[in-house]
Amino acid sequence: MNRRAALRGGAVLAILIVTFAAGVYVDQVFPEYVPPLHRSAGNVDLTELQQAIRVIQSDYVDSHVDTTKLSHGTVQGLISGLGDPFSAYFDPAQYKKLQLSYQGVYSGIGIYLSFTTGYPVITGTVPGSPAANAGLQAGDQIVKVGDKDMKGVTPDQATTLIQGPDATKVTMEISRGGSTFPVTLTRAEIHVPTVRSAEIGNQVLYVRIYQFGTQTETSTAFASALSTGLPGKTGVVLDLRGDPGGFIATATDVISEFVASGETYELRDRSGTVERNQVNGQPKAPTIPLVVLVDANSASASEIVAGSLQVHHRAKLVGTVTYGKGSVQQDFVLADGADLHLTIKRWYLPNGQTIDHKGLTPDVTVTLPSPADAYDVASPSQGYAKDTQLNAALALLAG
Repeated sequence: MNRRAALRGGAVLAILIVTFAAGVYVDQVFPEYVPPLHRSAGNVDLTELQQAIRVIQSDYVDSHVDTTKLSHGTVQGLISGLGDPFSAYFDPAQYKKLQLSYQGVYSGIGIYLSFTTGYPVITGTVPGSPAANAGLQAGDQIVKVGDKDMKGVTPDQATTLIQGPDATKVTMEISRGGSTFPVTLTRAEIHVPTVRSAEIGNQVLYVRIYQFGTQTETSTAFASALSTGLPGKTGVVLDLRGDPGGFIATATDVISEFVASGETYELRDRSGTVERNQVNGQPKAPTIPLVVLVDANSASASEIVAGSLQVHHRAKLVGTVTYGKGSVQQDFVLADGADLHLTIKRWYLPNGQTIDHKGLTPDVTVTLPSPADAYDVASPSQGYAKDTQLNAALALLAG
């Protein structure tokens, strides 16, 4: 099995609701093998587990037990017992959907969400998606999906409720401007670009990265945006707001477009071994003034990029404190195609600092009054007059 690395995680604050399992991306490695099972694994009592399985098989009232579900549930229980929000178990079907998500192909309604203790808030829609065609917009709150009240739900729960096969329907209750209304959408396959760009302000190149997909998907698109957009520009705004993360190689590629030499980040395992990762290639924009937009929904790979550029004194950060996702996971693909997504490392900024549970502090703190005020590069005609964070970035570049 070929090794490849990605950034992927298990709890996300901003997510495109489609068919993939919700999650902030963290370091994801596909190992050459899964370690063999030993009868005794530390203090784990395998005898008790085997006894429980025998009791279910011999005494449970329904003799037609779905052994596949029982097996999946057992592994899920092991992962849940870790108490780690970033370790997860994906059954074979979920893992296949996850792999499709890396390619920017989804089946769902096409919305971006942010999560707080209240109701999920739509921060944007994918152009041409069922959500966009139905008139859903940034700032809308999802109160119910079917009969399920959505207050305080996790990203995983929201994804499970909203996602589904093509051509199936989902009914939601939306709150907007103090009133609520129902909407029924038909799910569809959605192809989502991970990078969009435009010229704004006084010859400033604006680039939005929605998530750090594969190098083929995101690194190539980002490099193209710089190649075609940089000539004649006076500065760059890199918008990572609401970006839950992505592949680690892609994060390195983005940093390397702005930094000529040095570390991008460090990885440390359980033994304390430090792996220092370096920038690669020739940067297209090593000196042009740069501002990075971040918020509480910027996580994982987004924080690696923003934090590394900040530590290298290559960019100023504008916005609010980021999510604070500093752990690293590894994917172990099991024999039946299921996946163990296990925390194995932590990542650190080039200066050795961790942002885990703390987040990055912007150089200029600016709040956004409403998600609906954010500039939507997919609908540039709406402008950015109300986007306080973007206007602060432009002012910083001008000054």
